[in-house]
Amino acid sequence: MRKLLNTLYITTPDAYLSKDGMNVVVSVQQKETFRIPIINIESIVTFGYMGASPGLMKLCTDNSVSLTFLSPHGRFVSRVQGATRGNVLLRTAQYRLSEDKEYALHLSTLFVGGKIQNYRSILRRFVRDYGTNIDVENIANQLDYRKKAALRAKDFDQLRGIEGDAANAYFGVFPHLILQQKGDFIFTGRNRRPPKDAVNSMLSFVYTLIANDVAAALETVGLDPYVGFLHTLRPGRTSLALDVMEELRAYLGDRFVLSLINRRQISIGDFLPQGEEGITMTDAGRKTLLAAWQTRKKESIVHPYLNEKIPIGLLPYVQAMLLARYLRGDIDDYPVFLIR
Repeated sequence: MRKLLNTLYITTPDAYLSKDGMNVVVSVQQKETFRIPIINIESIVTFGYMGASPGLMKLCTDNSVSLTFLSPHGRFVSRVQGATRGNVLLRTAQYRLSEDKEYALHLSTLFVGGKIQNYRSILRRFVRDYGTNIDVENIANQLDYRKKAALRAKDFDQLRGIEGDAANAYFGVFPHLILQQKGDFIFTGRNRRPPKDAVNSMLSFVYTLIANDVAAALETVGLDPYVGFLHTLRPGRTSLALDVMEELRAYLGDRFVLSLINRRQISIGDFLPQGEEGITMTDAGRKTLLAAWQTRKKESIVHPYLNEKIPIGLLPYVQAMLLARYLRGDIDDYPVFLIR
C-alpha cells in the first residue's frame, strides 16, 4: 500500500517557493521562513500568486510531488505535473472507453448512485445518533428512491436531473445536522462563486482540496485526470477527478465541515465578508481548517471493498487504483466507496 506522507500547505499569500539541494524552501520578502526535505512530502498546495522557482518545480516533478496553486481564497489556479506516468495501454483504454456512451453511462450511474447513497448514509447516521427527525428521515427515504433511479438512468440528461434533485433534497435538510453555533452558521442551500455564507465557504474550500487529492491520485496510478465519463471535457478541467470525487464528497467533505462546526473547532470569527455579498475564511481560519484536515487524513478506516485498514487520506488513491483495475478489465465492475 502506498505510504501516506504530509501535504505542505503554504497559506501566506506572499510566500515564494524555491529549492536548496533536496529541500523545499519557503521565503517571505526574501527571508527564509521554512524548509523541508522533498522526500518528506507528497504534495504542495500554495495559496497566493508569488509562485515558485523553476528549480523547485523540477524538484517536485522529479520526486513525484504534485504542486498546486490556489488563489488566496482557495480557488483553483493551476497544477504543475511532470512527464506522464503510467502504462500507456491504460490511458489508451481510458480514452477509448470514455467515447463508449453505454460504458460511460454505466460508470457515471455508479458515481452518482454512490454519491446519493452516501448522502443517505449521513442522514441515517444522524437519526441513529440523535433520534427521530421527520424531515431528515423523509429525505433519507427519498434519497433511497433517487439512488435506485440513478442506477436505472437511460441517458445522461436523466442522470444529471436525478443527481440535481438528490443534492437539493439533501442540502435542504443539511441545517438539521448543524448542532452547535446554529445562530452563526446559517445555511439555506448550496451556493458558490462566491459562497454567500460560512458553511458554503468551507464546503467549497474542502471540495477543492478533495479534487486536488483525487487528481494527484489518478496521475499516480497512470490515469488521465482530465478525461472523464460523467463530467464533459473542458480545457483545464480535471473531469475524471470530478467524477471520482462525487462518491467522496459526503464522507470526506460534508462530514468534515459539520465536525468543525459541531466541535467548535472553527467559529464565525474565522470568516470575513467579501464583495458581492460573498464570504471568505480568514488566514487564521484557513490554517485551523487545514490543520484539522491533515489530522483527519491520518485517521484510519476499514475500506468496505478491500476489507483492509487504511488511512483516510489514501481513499482517493485506493479508488483511483480500483478504477484503473476496472478499466483494464481486471475486475468485473467498479466498486464505489460507500459509507458503512
